[in-house]
Amino acid sequence: MAPMAQFSYTLGPPTLSHNHFLYNYNCNNLRFCRQILNKCRKSSGSFMTTKRLSFSSTITCFATDRSSSDSEISSAAKIRSEVLSPFRSVRMFFYLAFIASGTLGGLIATTQLIAALTNSARAAAVPDILNGLGIDLGAVSLFAFLYYRENKAKNVQLARLSREESLSNLKLRVDEKRIISLNDLQGTARLVICAGPASFITESFKRSEPFTESLLERGVLVVSFATDGNAPSFEFEESEETKEITTKRKRLWQLAPVYVSEWSKWLDEQKKSAGVSPESPVYLSLRLDGRVRGSGVGYPPWNALVAQLPPVKGMWSGLLDGMDGRVL
Repeated sequence: MAPMAQFSYTLGPPTLSHNHFLYNYNCNNLRFCRQILNKCRKSSGSFMTTKRLSFSSTITCFATDRSSSDSEISSAAKIRSEVLSPFRSVRMFFYLAFIASGTLGGLIATTQLIAALTNSARAAAVPDILNGLGIDLGAVSLFAFLYYRENKAKNVQLARLSREESLSNLKLRVDEKRIISLNDLQGTARLVICAGPASFITESFKRSEPFTESLLERGVLVVSFATDGNAPSFEFEESEETKEITTKRKRLWQLAPVYVSEWSKWLDEQKKSAGVSPESPVYLSLRLDGRVRGSGVGYPPWNALVAQLPPVKGMWSGLLDGMDGRVL
């Protein structure tokens, strides 16, 4: 009632000095406004409820969109990129500054050239102006190319770091009761991922037999990922004479991927970045820090891994920890 009283007072009742037409006009306005306020008072409850529900629905959809974004680069990957290339941002800033400077100089030279061409008295300055304009255009082109190359390298590095971060979060099954992530093995094991049909993994298993002890000494563990959905056939000799080597063979090949869809997604991205056919069987060799050190199409080169990797124990363990090979 307080707003109605204030509204009526504002309009005010007609005084004796008003004419009859003004009196009827104000009364009609007052009646019309009263009807509007009554309608607003009756529908205010449902109106506010509708607004709250709409706001809540909007927040939920926004949160879902953010969490389902696969192309977003995490802040951790961006920080790692800055650490690996600390002066890249400085170089890109100066490239942009030089591009802006050259563009401004080119615009000034263009206006001077137009003025010189329209004024015969300044025709002698045309060669110098063209010389300066050519320098500006060359500088802009050069620094634009450098900026494009630097930005492309940055995007490639961010994509690689993002894939490495996704790889570290993938799950592995050690046995029937234990599931870990790849991140838990960083610093203790060098993983070799064999991805392909079951027949490819079985053949890789057979080829690794002569190098079993040497691979374990170097901290190598194999992750067998059958992309065709079939289980590979691992045959172990259970005799007393081969009991020790059989135990080591089982330890070398004990890891299996969990959540196959996530593994397939990561592997497809890795193949796409390397330009490899999605159907090709591949292997990937990881460093102790979990980053990819080598990859290829076909069977893993077990003899090359033994020759290139230092043992994880012994007098050379601490000195050669960083000799895992360069990162791909």
